[in-house]
This record gives sequence, C-alpha cells and structure tokens, in this order.
Amino acid sequence: MANGGSVPEKVAWILVRDGRVLVTRSHGRDRFYFPGGHREPGESDGETLVREIDEELRAVIDPDSMVHFGTFDIGEGHPDHGPFRMICYTADHSGELTPSGEIAEKAWFRHADRDRVSAVDALAFDALHRAGRLS
Repeated sequence: MANGGSVPEKVAWILVRDGRVLVTRSHGRDRFYFPGGHREPGESDGETLVREIDEELRAVIDPDSMVHFGTFDIGEGHPDHGPFRMICYTADHSGELTPSGEIAEKAWFRHADRDRVSAVDALAFDALHRAGRLS
C-alpha cells in the first residue's frame, strides 16, 4: 500500500468497449469487480496493474498507455467493508482476455448493472456514466 498501510488499496483496470465495462468475478463471490489487485511490496501502480492483469486475464498491459481515470474511496463502517481505496487506470493491452484459474467469470456491464458490483466499483461506474463512457 502506497499510503503507509492506513487504507487498503487496489489498483484496477478500466476497459470500456461499446458503452460497456469489463468486470470479473472471483470463485466463491457473488459480486463483480474491476480486474486488478493489491500491490506487492515496492511495486508501482503500473507494475501492479501489469502483474495483476496477466495473472487474472492473461493479457499484457502497455504501462506507457496507462492513464489515471480516478481514485475512489469508501469510508469506515461501510456495509460492504471500509475503509477502502481503488485507484483506476485505463490502458491499452495485447492478447485475448482469458480468465485464469482465480477468475470464475468475466462480463461486460452497462451502468444499469451497477447493483451487481462492489460499493467502491459502483462509484467508478457512476463516474464512467457521468463521463458519457458507460451506457
């Protein structure tokens, strides 16, 4: 965690196509999440995103194409969990989006599907919708 461990963080990938955004669901979970994950000690956001997307979807992120989309926080005592911070980036990739063993399912969601994602992901869904990127 880049913030000294005070708030758990995830680095997430935002991939939008045709008004839908890519989400994944882990085995044993009901909610969908943006692909990505937690930093390993000493990793930058770019290194984390490259590693996590390779692990989860067997795709290669181009770190030079990463653009910060937004940082989203939920506070202490939130019904899902809290506090929690998600740092979101768009980025180009190469390779097919093939779920690994840790991913049960990938899907392409519209804004209307936001009730199927975690609370922090729903904040990003709203920002994508306000920006006209998510139908």
